[in-house]
Amino acid sequence: MTNYLVTADNKEIALKKEDIEALDSISIDGENYHILEKNKAYEARLVHADYLNKTLTVAINGNTYQVKIEDEYDQQVRKMGLLAVTAQKVNSIKAPMPGLIVDILVEIGQEISEGTPLIVLSAMKMENIITSQGEGVVKSIEVKKDDAVEKGQLIIEME
Repeated sequence: MTNYLVTADNKEIALKKEDIEALDSISIDGENYHILEKNKAYEARLVHADYLNKTLTVAINGNTYQVKIEDEYDQQVRKMGLLAVTAQKVNSIKAPMPGLIVDILVEIGQEISEGTPLIVLSAMKMENIITSQGEGVVKSIEVKKDDAVEKGQLIIEME
């Protein structure tokens, strides 16, 4: 017996496979559906589906809802806390390729988080913005503008 947890507008509904199979619905064109529930008719339309993240946007009688569907495995993973994101501390930023430092976008003492732009590195006639892969505080900047760097060279030290 497969159990599903459906979340729509912050309301959770537990469903069994039999509940879904017993639903009185007719597909009109694959996107639009006619549903009968307790002698009440509903017009439903699939607005958007993100099957990878198991989310849907549906319109029922003109009202739009965001729906997330979790099967038993998804529920177990969530209960085990395996989806919790932990912040990653960064100790140093190194040059990913040889090039020329065009600009330094951070200062000593600045707090940074994942995705923060750090430097602009020109390599092979292209300017690349190097971003942080984690969080931390800039302890020292080991290069200056117009310095040439080698791959793997320390650029920024973090604390």
